[in-house]
Amino acid sequence: MAKNKDLAPPVDQDQAALEEAYTLMPSTQRAAVVMMTIGEESATELIKSMNAKEVSTVAKAMVDVRNISQALVTMVMDKFIEESSGGTSLGQGTHAYVDKVLRKGLGDEKAGTVLSKLSGAGRSKGLEILGWMDPFSIAEILLGERPQISAICMSMLEPDAAAQVLALLPRDSQMEIMKAVATMGPIKPEAMAEIEKMLKAEFGNTSAQSTKAGGIAVAATIMNFGEAEMVADVMGSMNNNDKELATQIQDQMLTFDNLADLDNKGIQKLLASCGNDVLMAAIRGAGEEVKQNFLNNMSERARLLFLDDLEARGPIRLAEVEAAQKDILKTARQLADDGEITLVQGNDFV
Repeated sequence: MAKNKDLAPPVDQDQAALEEAYTLMPSTQRAAVVMMTIGEESATELIKSMNAKEVSTVAKAMVDVRNISQALVTMVMDKFIEESSGGTSLGQGTHAYVDKVLRKGLGDEKAGTVLSKLSGAGRSKGLEILGWMDPFSIAEILLGERPQISAICMSMLEPDAAAQVLALLPRDSQMEIMKAVATMGPIKPEAMAEIEKMLKAEFGNTSAQSTKAGGIAVAATIMNFGEAEMVADVMGSMNNNDKELATQIQDQMLTFDNLADLDNKGIQKLLASCGNDVLMAAIRGAGEEVKQNFLNNMSERARLLFLDDLEARGPIRLAEVEAAQKDILKTARQLADDGEITLVQGNDFV
């Protein structure tokens, strides 16, 4: 009797779904799973080698991965073991674990700052203080400072934090600060010494060195993270003050229309990271090319459900549309910074 040995084996749908979930899983969450699996001591050593942004990002992801399936945890660790070694099982996806690892790796002050950012403010010492401070504290220190000093400080921050600080400063100083950021060259030790003198009065000793910060790209990235009203005010004022500089900054700013050029893998990563409600609001005010790029990367069933929900939702306020687009652009920029996607602005890759 003939055997069916030549027939292709049946497709394991559960395995296929697991592979897809792994592919769409942000690298920060994969890193978080590894951190939660290798134990407190090893995780603490890794935390010590991270900068402020990396600690905040991974700490948040460590809290977020509590509810992922054991099968996905196993796959993440299997992939990790292929490239390195070690691993146990994920059993402590809790705030207590994150708190303990951060405090062991960073000390109570820095750990308190990171933990407060997951739910709110704090302080630490040294010039790296800026990376650990909350926007309100930084803005309070910069009130009354010259635009050049504020620009140097803001260039040392992550773009989203810099945009928040800028929004908290007086409106009549915002354009001058961004102009200073965009036109900044190498920073002389004397300027750094002035900044450190200001910080020393608040927190203690630092050590002045020459450094490089700012530039068109930095100014554009800060504007990418700003609220629409503030960005319009700053760029409008700059256009009147220095049209050529304003144009250079605008040319490097990421807009929602740029997502029309994002490849399929990038759009799928973005879809996995954004909620449907945010996407609905953002797409309502988007160009047709951007809209189709998102819709074409949904399954047929998901696309039909999405369009039905979009139609049933009715009119959406312009402010809500702009806020949703800003949220998605922020997520896109974060994914690009993490190496998950490649953004295209004009003829340039980001």
